[in-house]
Amino acid sequence: MHGKVASRQSFGSKHLGRPVLKVFPSRLALPRRLGNLAMSSKGRTAVEETDGGAFKRTDSEFRNWIRPDSEFEPEAGRYHLYISYACPWACRCLTFLYLKGLEGAIGLSITHPTWQKTKPDDSSDMHTGWTFANPDDAPFSSHTGWGSFGCEGCVPDDVNGAKYVRDLYELSKGQTGSKFTVPVLWDKKKGVIVNNESSEIVQILNDQFNSLAKNPGLDLFPDDLRSSIDEVNSWTYPCINNGVYRCGFAQSQKAYEDAFGDLFGALDRVESILSKQRYIAGDRLTEADIRLFQTLIRFDVVYVVYFKCNRNFIHEFPHMSDYTKELYSIPGVQKAVNIDHIKTHYFTSHPTLNHYAIVPLGCSPWWEGSHNRESVHSK
Repeated sequence: MHGKVASRQSFGSKHLGRPVLKVFPSRLALPRRLGNLAMSSKGRTAVEETDGGAFKRTDSEFRNWIRPDSEFEPEAGRYHLYISYACPWACRCLTFLYLKGLEGAIGLSITHPTWQKTKPDDSSDMHTGWTFANPDDAPFSSHTGWGSFGCEGCVPDDVNGAKYVRDLYELSKGQTGSKFTVPVLWDKKKGVIVNNESSEIVQILNDQFNSLAKNPGLDLFPDDLRSSIDEVNSWTYPCINNGVYRCGFAQSQKAYEDAFGDLFGALDRVESILSKQRYIAGDRLTEADIRLFQTLIRFDVVYVVYFKCNRNFIHEFPHMSDYTKELYSIPGVQKAVNIDHIKTHYFTSHPTLNHYAIVPLGCSPWWEGSHNRESVHSK
């Protein structure tokens, strides 16, 4: 079911009179099988979600909305965002937080990049996942005991005192069979998860906290480009954002080759579009750009090697690489990028893919260079 899109439940005109944007969720619900990967029935990770050798994401479970005159109203200091710098889905939420200027209104915790056992005292529970740390804590090793990975950039949970993201799910509704993912948008007043679907969290951050935002006029879902955003996301999500995972977590040659073809066919399409217009959905920066950027910035440092996405590097595409440089030059976008966390997570958290947790060197930061995107005009 490549590219199947699930729409979130309609909230109708309650979105301040704005049309509801179609949601292309980070997790699609389909059957899974384990192959030869060990897991506990008490929790699972993305690596374990396969069907017939193909990687399939499951749905996010918490889908509440923040809006005035509702159970969850926009209030300063009430909500807390949990993310990992490594996770592209979480980082698009963090990017929205920074671009909108909501750091003073919404709290933030940032996990360590290397997954750890989330029930270390239970030998029957093999789940590994996101772990909180203080930046001056002792380095972590992989959960199989390899390597030494520092805690710089981590921000602990000062709301619940949680050690693991899993704890938040169990605190919220006692869930024990979930995939314990980031991002998590938490309500401190009610002590529950509000939403863990990144494609909805970014919409909430875009227009439900404008009274508290430093940049309330910034609209990354402009009404006149919403149909274009929908159209772009309908193929960039399954083929690029999720396409790299479909390559990397495939458990059959056919599944890998199908994903590989979809991925590079879509990247060629992006390159063609960006040769004619400055941004992927039109003449302005939108959510579609923030979504696409999260994959592009990780591609050369991780996906080419780790996920076997090796037909081309992004820096070999002249228009796409210049576009990536432009987006990275935006302070709020750049602030949400931590290349060390990105590389460390992928290469240290999946022992079935990289047993000794060796993190590659190499890949100069070409995205820090100058760009010439101002010369490209939408036609």
